[in-house]
Amino acid sequence: MSFKYIKEVISSEELALLYPVNKKDFLIKQERDIEIKNVITGKSNKFLVIVGPCSADNEDSVCEYISRLAKIQDKIEEKVLIIPRIYTNKPRTTGEGYKGIVHQPNPSKKSDINEGLIAMRKMHLRAMAETGLAAADEMLYPENWPYVEDLLAYVAVGARSVESQQHRMTISGIDLPAGMKNPTSGDLSVMLNSCVASQVNHTFLYRGWEVETNGNPLTHTILRGAVNKTGQAISNYHYEDLIRLYNMYNERNLENHVTIVDANHANSNKQFAEQPRIIKEVLHSRRVSKDIEGLVKGVMIESYLEEGSQNIGENIYGKSITDPCLGWAATERLLYEIAESL
Repeated sequence: MSFKYIKEVISSEELALLYPVNKKDFLIKQERDIEIKNVITGKSNKFLVIVGPCSADNEDSVCEYISRLAKIQDKIEEKVLIIPRIYTNKPRTTGEGYKGIVHQPNPSKKSDINEGLIAMRKMHLRAMAETGLAAADEMLYPENWPYVEDLLAYVAVGARSVESQQHRMTISGIDLPAGMKNPTSGDLSVMLNSCVASQVNHTFLYRGWEVETNGNPLTHTILRGAVNKTGQAISNYHYEDLIRLYNMYNERNLENHVTIVDANHANSNKQFAEQPRIIKEVLHSRRVSKDIEGLVKGVMIESYLEEGSQNIGENIYGKSITDPCLGWAATERLLYEIAESL
């Protein structure tokens, strides 16, 4: 038998009992959830900025980063809603490397998924308690959803998962905004098909149960660029790309014709310093086209306390150990520029 069963991990019910969200934080989250949903449904003209480290590798540095975001949020709240990224699961192109805190609560030590699940929930809880900001996380593993379902403000499905039926059906059962990225091939139809599948009801096998979902009307798209057959990055944030997506949305029976532009990944060719330039172009496209203004409801930025990235073991506080990120000074400046341009 190829599988080696190591140990049974804590259940989501047990974990929520051990580390519950307090009533005050939950009420704040509920109010903010409504604000975010109102942006997706067009009831609010505020702009979403989903921003934070490529991977949430260290609780102290991540929470310090989000505390800084919270101070800026107070100053730009009339125009911008900040959703911090706490990405606790990381897809790896080759399957190698750091897979996120849920796998390795200490990046320098071997995997311990039971401790990783605890670390994941504790980080989300602490960030919310200290800042009032609930976070975004990536649904890399649908079965992890119940461990944080009461804590998240936003869910993203990555380029490698967007064609997965299990991801699509699981998203159809949640009541939060869920962004479906275009696949690495760049096929926008695949991304839109994922939205169609996630907005309708399903009956399927989930965590040992036959379950039924109602569909998630808050499902929408995320443009993250693509890679061609020779491995070259192809961006999809330009005016023409946004108009194309707008027209494709109009050809489909979908609720909430919304997209978020991911300024990193293939859109920047992983050149993190290009993110401010890309965002400024997207904001310009919104200003010159009412159709694009209605379509593009936000941007996604990879950012941390220190710019760039490092190898595991270098232990530079607040510096990414996965993809390189924009540093804090550039991030702070960019957030104010976004608010001023709206």
